[in-house]
This record gives sequence, structure tokens and C-alpha cells, in this order.
Amino acid sequence: MAIGYLIIQTRLADEAVPLENVRVRILDDQGNRVYDLVTDESGRTPMVSLETVDAALSLEPGYSETPYVSYGILAQTDGFQSLYIAGIPIYDGETAIQDLVMLPGADRARSGDITRITMGPPAVSGNEPHSQQGASIQPYVLRQVVIPNRITVHLGSPSAYAANVQVSFPDYVKNAASSEIYPTWPDAALRANIYVIITFALNRIFTEWYRSQGCDFDITNSTAYDQAFVYGRVTYESINNIVDEIFNEYVTRPGQNAPYFTSFCNGTTVTCQGLSQWGTVTLAEQGRSPIQILRYYYPNDVTIAEAGAVSDTLSSYPGTPLRTGSAGLDVQNIQNYLNRIRQNYPAIPVISDPSGVFGAGTDAAVRRFQSVFNLAPDGVVGKSTWYKISQIYTAVARLAELDSEGTQLGIGTVPPDTVLRQGSRGNDVLTLQYLLAVISQFYPELPDVTQDSIFGPSTRQAVIAFQQMRGLTADGIVGPSTWQALYDVYLDVKGNIPSNTPGTSGYFEYTVRSGDTLWLLSLRYDTTVDAIKRLNGLTGNELYIGQTLKIPTPADDSYFEYTVRSGDTLWALARRFGTTVDAIKSLNGLTGDTLRIGQVLRIPNG
Repeated sequence: MAIGYLIIQTRLADEAVPLENVRVRILDDQGNRVYDLVTDESGRTPMVSLETVDAALSLEPGYSETPYVSYGILAQTDGFQSLYIAGIPIYDGETAIQDLVMLPGADRARSGDITRITMGPPAVSGNEPHSQQGASIQPYVLRQVVIPNRITVHLGSPSAYAANVQVSFPDYVKNAASSEIYPTWPDAALRANIYVIITFALNRIFTEWYRSQGCDFDITNSTAYDQAFVYGRVTYESINNIVDEIFNEYVTRPGQNAPYFTSFCNGTTVTCQGLSQWGTVTLAEQGRSPIQILRYYYPNDVTIAEAGAVSDTLSSYPGTPLRTGSAGLDVQNIQNYLNRIRQNYPAIPVISDPSGVFGAGTDAAVRRFQSVFNLAPDGVVGKSTWYKISQIYTAVARLAELDSEGTQLGIGTVPPDTVLRQGSRGNDVLTLQYLLAVISQFYPELPDVTQDSIFGPSTRQAVIAFQQMRGLTADGIVGPSTWQALYDVYLDVKGNIPSNTPGTSGYFEYTVRSGDTLWLLSLRYDTTVDAIKRLNGLTGNELYIGQTLKIPTPADDSYFEYTVRSGDTLWALARRFGTTVDAIKSLNGLTGDTLRIGQVLRIPNG
């Protein structure tokens, strides 16, 4: 029997929030228990092996059975609805990555406390014809091809009453590719199909195909109109790695800015004038490259272009990979992003290198980040790692910003008593928009809203979507029942938003040494410049050698991390931080007194 692999990860709000201690049970197709697992601090389970069928069967277009074995997952944890996923395909030699999208607030679930997702077979194995409706250029077109941060997918045909969900564009492509084709296909076939899927979606966005018809979505998941997509489905490492590399590249023709309309079908039970999915396998086995495969089905002058911008990233990829020995502003940006991400993902080590210098500390942090997010852990910040770091930083910073805004608004546990509707203005509208913005990070069927204190059409649309989600009268009017439901859901999800600044109920005293700055100290001890200045009553940034500073420590931590510098000894550190040599050795598992520069030690608090 062949073997495939499965990793399960539970992360919420665009991967900004990992869920630890989720209990995961893997079941075979008869419902028998195969594994019992628990997610770690990064929301991941260990990789497990599962029996399946030979990969060669997935390369045969005439094979009538499924070339994989299906498994199920039951996930449970306190404060969240349980999640059951059926029909997860496991392929020979492939690593499947299943994201668990769990909804906060099991006690307030409208229909029981379990969410169910069922996956069908990939579209390539069916006989559904894909849409041929589209063109390279439509009357309504955007000026520039931009990769959106999030794409809105309608879970049904265009006219069907169905939910919309918002997902990141790379995640959409990974899902669509995993829903369309087999991940065991040759690399060139996978790349050709993924280029087609990316380009098809970008064509829908660029031409505003649905938006120009008054729809509130970018694309559907109906293969009769667009391409397959199953919200919450498993994806595969072979597909994911390619998408991370080429997600901002698309098919076009010389002299045209628009993404080419890349129609396609499976090529066996359904034929078309576009690309044949099964045909790409044959061409790849003949040794043809992805671009040669594309030119076989489309005009022979098609080429691959790169989108000029990626929406909502903080800075564009510099074009040259960063690695040990690199230096400059790009390195500093990556260090800053990783240090902030570490507050949500503590498995990523503190960076001990000087700001802007890519040394051993930055290398270690990059490798751990890559491992946590299923990238090749080579310590090199290439395009895929750069954009993933930027994406996760944007997500965690967005949550921190929301948490700050909520504090400024003074949101408590009692809703306002006003009734709001389109045309309303003022602070209560701002409170409403803030609540919707927070909730939308955890419930992708809710559109995000602009927080401008004006109850306009987009706010009404978000209110209606929320009311539909909670089973309320979907009239777009915020009265007592809608206010209470908003607060119920908000209080459920708020506990899952990590604070931007570690708590300051504790601190340790630090004696300033030569070369110290507030910025370097904030990075070294995982806090912020403002937190240090507030705790010490500082109004400026100047420090002097010998000055004693209070450094804030996380309220719930029994230790903080310290990077060993020249001249440090265990005895000196014990005196400086009010502890003992034995306590430091015990916490770090040390058997001797030798320290090395750059070594990260855990220092007991107090």
C-alpha cells in the first residue's frame, strides 16, 4: 500500500492567530480512529502518514476510480465550534495541508456546535464543462494588474442565493488548483494549470466581470461559470510551493496589459478550444516546459508577465534574495516584521543580530518562520518567503490596530441603545464599523468596512451579511437584537486577538551599557520603545551608560529571553537581573558555566 502524509494547522484571521491545544482526531472512510493529535503553539500537528493508492493511477485519464484514499477529521477545542471535515483526499507521496477554520463561540452557535465540510473529487475527474464566457478585454477594466490581498468568492452560481467568502489570493489559487487537478502530476503540468487558474481569476478581477454587473463578488466557485473552489478544503505541498513562487505571474499577450482569458476543460469527458487539463500531463511527460504547454493550447505568442503590485503588502520584494551576509533597510524590515510576528508565534526566536544585519539570529528566525508556514526552511528570504512574511505581518498588525481602536472607542460589554440605518452618522456608527471589522477577520463571509462614521451602502451590506449569518431579519437596520448579536460575537473573538504590546505588570531592571539604544533594547527584550519610555517616565530617547532602566516583561511569563553579549557571565547576569546562577542554569538546562556570544538564555523574572 502506498503512503501519503497529512499536516493539520489551525490559524484564524488570515493566519494571524494560531490555535494551540486543538484536539484533532483523524478517521478513515469507515469512521474508525486512526490518530489522535493536538496542535502546538503554532497551531500545527505533527506530520502523520496515511495509507493510500499508487500515484501512477492519478496519471491515467481512463482510470475510473478515485486515485486516492479519503479520510476525515474531527477538531474540538474550548470556546469554538467543533469542526468535522469529510472526504480529505490523500495521495501517494504527497503532503496534504489541512487548515482548520474554526468559528469562535460554540455556546452561541445557531445550529448546534459543529461545522461540517465535505470535499468532493477534483473537477478534472468529472464531466462538468467549464465556462467559456469571458474575453481578454471588457468595457470595464482596471488600469493596472494588481494582485489583491483578498478575493471575494461566491459559493454558488452567479444568480444563486449563497454566501460570499473572502480569502487571500494565494490561498484562493492553492484551493482552486487542489479542487481542479491532482497534485501528483508532473511539475510542468502543475505549473501550466496553476498559471491558467491564476490568470483566469485575475481576468475576472481586472475586467470586473461580475462587479460591472452589480454583483458583490469577484468570482464564483461554480465550474459552469468559473473554476472549482471548496471553502475549507485541504491543499497540497506540491501545489502550494508552486503557488508561493508564481502567485503574482499571469498569462498575457504582447502589447496587452490584461490577463489573457485562459479557458480550460479536462480534455477527456469534456473538450473545449482552451487548455486540456489531462493533455498537460501528456505534454509534460514529453518534456515540454510550462510556457510550451500554454502555447500549445493558446496563441503561440502568449507570455508570462508579473503583476506590477501586490495589494496591502508593506513593501515590494527587492528583487534579490536576502541571506546571511546581507545588510540594509530590506533586512531591517524583515527583522521588524518577524519580531512582531513572534508575539503571535512564539516559536520564532528573538533576533539577536544588529538591526539591518542578516546574521545567525536572523537566519534562525527566518528558518523557523519558513518551517511554521510550510516553506522550504533554507534561511533565504526569496520572493515566496518575503511575501509570506509581509502577509502575516499585515494580518497581525491589522488585529493589533483593531484592538487599539476598540480601546479608544471605549467599547465595553453593553451595546449602544441607538437604532442605526443607512444615512446615520456619528460615534455609534464608528463603533458598529469597528465591531464589523473585527468580526470579519474571523468570519470570511463578512465583507470588511471602512471606519468613517458614515453608515453608507457598504456598511449596510456588511450588516445584512452579519444578520444573515446570525439568523436575524436581514434588513440592514441595527436595532437591539443586532447590537446584542454583534457584541456576543465580538466578545467571543476578542479573546483570540493577541495584544500588540506585551503586558507590563512585571518588569526587570537593566543597566545601560555602551552601544545600547531604546530601539535595540525593545527588539532584544520583545517589547516596544513606547512601553520602555512609559514605564521609566522618559520623554526623550537619550540613554547614558550606567543608567538603570525598567524593562517590561509579559504579564504571564515566568521568564524573559536575553542574548549573551561580550563580557557576560552567569554570575553577573544573576546579579543584574535579581536571580541566581542555579536558577538560570536550571531554566536553560545548563550543566556548566560557559556562555557564548549570541546565545539566547531564559532569565527568571523577579
